[in-house]
Amino acid sequence: MNAMFRSFAVANYRLWFAGALVSNVGTWMQRVAQDWLVLTQLTDDDATAVGVTMALQFGPALALLPVTGLVADRFDRRRVLIVTQVAMAALGLGLAAITLTGVATLWLVYAFALGLGIAAAFDAPARQAFVSELVPTAYLTNAVSLNSASFNAARLLGPAVAGLLVAWVGVGWVFLINAVTFGAVLLSLALLRPAEFTTFARAPRARGELLGGFRYVRRRPDIVLVFAMIALLGTIGFNFPIFISAMARIEFGEGAGEFGVLSSVIAIGSVTGALLSARRERPRLRIITLAALGFGAALAAAALTPNAWTFGVALVVVGFAGLTTMTTANAYVQTTTAPAMRGRVMALYLSIFMGGTVIGAPLLGWIADTAGPRWSLATGAASGFVAAGIAAVFWIRTRGVRLAWDAERRWPLSLSYGNGSEADRELATTEIAVVESQTQR
Repeated sequence: MNAMFRSFAVANYRLWFAGALVSNVGTWMQRVAQDWLVLTQLTDDDATAVGVTMALQFGPALALLPVTGLVADRFDRRRVLIVTQVAMAALGLGLAAITLTGVATLWLVYAFALGLGIAAAFDAPARQAFVSELVPTAYLTNAVSLNSASFNAARLLGPAVAGLLVAWVGVGWVFLINAVTFGAVLLSLALLRPAEFTTFARAPRARGELLGGFRYVRRRPDIVLVFAMIALLGTIGFNFPIFISAMARIEFGEGAGEFGVLSSVIAIGSVTGALLSARRERPRLRIITLAALGFGAALAAAALTPNAWTFGVALVVVGFAGLTTMTTANAYVQTTTAPAMRGRVMALYLSIFMGGTVIGAPLLGWIADTAGPRWSLATGAASGFVAAGIAAVFWIRTRGVRLAWDAERRWPLSLSYGNGSEADRELATTEIAVVESQTQR
C-alpha cells in the first residue's frame, strides 16, 4: 500500500477513520452554523460574541486538566469515547431543538457551547491516544496525519454544505444533522475488534498521578518547546472562525454562502499539509519551526488581500502551513511520549492548544470590532513569527545553530552547527526522543 495511506492496511483503523470522517463533517457544519447564528441572528455582527462562544467551547479543556488526561490513561478509551459521543449527540439535539422552536438566545447558545466544551474536553485526549491502540507503533505518525487529513477534508466539505443549508433551511437543521452524524462514530466503535488492538502497559496507581503529565513534560525540553509554540499559535493564530467570519461579513460584505465557501477553502491547504505529513517517516522539530514561520507569513498576506477571492487564495496557504505545524507537533508529542503517559501528555497538549482560545478568541474578536478584521489577522500573523523566533532561540542556545555565508557554494547562505559531530546534530532533532520513548514501551 502507498506509504501515504499505509495505516489503512489495518481493519480497525479503516473502521475508525470512516466513522470519524462522517462525524467530522457534521462537527464542521455545526461550527459554521453556530458562528453564523451568533454573529447575524443573536447579535448585530458582534465578533466578540463569537469569540466568547469559542472560549466557552474550548475553555473546559484547560479547566478540567489534568483530570481528562488521567481518564484517558486510566479507563478503557473505547468506552470513554462512547460516553462522550453520546453526550455530544444529545447536546447537538438540544441545540437544534431550541433553534428550530425559535427560543434560542445568546445565553442559551453560550450554555450549550459550554456543555459541548466539557464533553469535548474528555473526548479529545481519549480520541488522540486511542489511535495508538488501533495501529502498530511504526504506523502511528502516519495514522495521526491521516486523522488530521480526515478532520480537514471534513472542513472542506462541512462549511460549504452548512453555508448552503443555512441559506436554504436555517441553522437549526444543520444542528440536527450534526447530532445524527455522531451515530457513525458510535457504529464504528461498536464494530472494532479489541483483540487486534495494540496493547500497552498502563501506569500503576500512585500518589500524585494527576500531575504525572506535568512532571513528565518538565523533563523534556523538546516537548516544552513544542508546547510553547502551540500555546502561542492556539491562543492567537488559530482563531479562524473569527478571522473568516469578520472578513467575510464586515470587510467584504458577503453572506452565509460565501462565508461557508471561505471556511472550506482553508481546508484545501490543510488537507494537503496533513497528507504530506503522512508521507514522513518521523516528525521533526525543524519542520514545526519552518511551518510556524510560514503560517505567520501567510496570515500577514491574508490581512493585505483586497477582496474575498484573493483572501480565499491566501487562506489555502494559511491552511497548509497551519496544519503542517499542528500535525507535525501532534505526531511528535505522541510518538516520543511513553504510552502509559500518552493520555495525560496529550490532554496537556490539547488544553494548551484549545484552552488558549479562552483568552485569544475574545481578544481577537475585540480587535476585529475595534480596529478592524485586518488587524486581527495581523495579530494572528505575529503569533507565527514569535513562535518561530522562540524555536530559533532554542536551536541557537541548545544546538549552536548559526547562519553561515560561503560565497563559493551554489547556495551561499546555510545553517552551521557550533557543536558536535554530524551524528550529534542528527540526534538534536527527534531521534533521541524516539529511542527513549521506545525503550519505555
